[in-house]
Amino acid sequence: MEQFKRQLIVDTAMRIFREKGYFSASMQDIAEACSMAKASIYKVFSSKEDLFTGVFVEVHRILFEEARELDRRLRLEGLPPKEVLRQKIEFQLQYMLENYFFTSEFKELPITSNENFLIEWRKKRASLLTLHQDCFYETYGEPILPYLGDVVAIFRGMVKEYLSHTFQAVIAAPMANLAGFIVDRLDVVIGDLIASKAQPVLKASSAFFNEINPPDDQTRQDNLDDLLKFFADKIRELPRPEPIQNELLEVIEWLKLELGQRKPNGTLLRVYINFLDSVSELAPYVRQLSLVLKRSSVE
Repeated sequence: MEQFKRQLIVDTAMRIFREKGYFSASMQDIAEACSMAKASIYKVFSSKEDLFTGVFVEVHRILFEEARELDRRLRLEGLPPKEVLRQKIEFQLQYMLENYFFTSEFKELPITSNENFLIEWRKKRASLLTLHQDCFYETYGEPILPYLGDVVAIFRGMVKEYLSHTFQAVIAAPMANLAGFIVDRLDVVIGDLIASKAQPVLKASSAFFNEINPPDDQTRQDNLDDLLKFFADKIRELPRPEPIQNELLEVIEWLKLELGQRKPNGTLLRVYINFLDSVSELAPYVRQLSLVLKRSSVE
């Protein structure tokens, strides 16, 4: 009975939030639509934020459940891998468009600062990333593994932009057509990445970190090490005399050693960075390094 009551409240709140928006929808509105006293709602959900979080979780529970069911059905049909991918993307596009308020538009709401909501948002994002990585791996197999992070980042960027334009009625392409367009474009990109053996930019594991899920200390250190290795490679390519190259490489080593300290010396870091910045060809990369250090609260 309690589960039925909770489900009724969530389903009703989902409809009210869609119709009135987050700010205009009140707990009283939802209680009346459920034919319940407002106090009964508060016994299940302590606040509007808590209730919205419950609706958010339910929307994505249905998404993943229906995605699993679609996956089972497509496996039985024996369709070509790219058609399977197209149908999975079409389903996701259609579902996210129909539930846009809870899959995209919520990012404009103050709910995103609620700690309980943030926990569920992080879980949802990680589950979606895993779903997307699985979709592309199942289609392209082992050759795509080095590029999963980059491919999924490109895919998610495309989905975000096209869904936003579709929701605002800027474009009117059926989701089936849009899914086919995305798959065809990504097929070209993926084919080129594999054929050219390009150097990946984003690791598949790094894709799980963002502003709501900051990387841990080890991941930050690994990323800094990768960036400094890139610096060293760029220095070796510079049209400069070998002694100057060696001096710059030595600064990179000092920088790396200092960053490996438990409490790096900010003054030393700035001295090393300013020295690297004096080389015009390195200036764009120095700015990026400074930004990374600032974001990591190291500098």
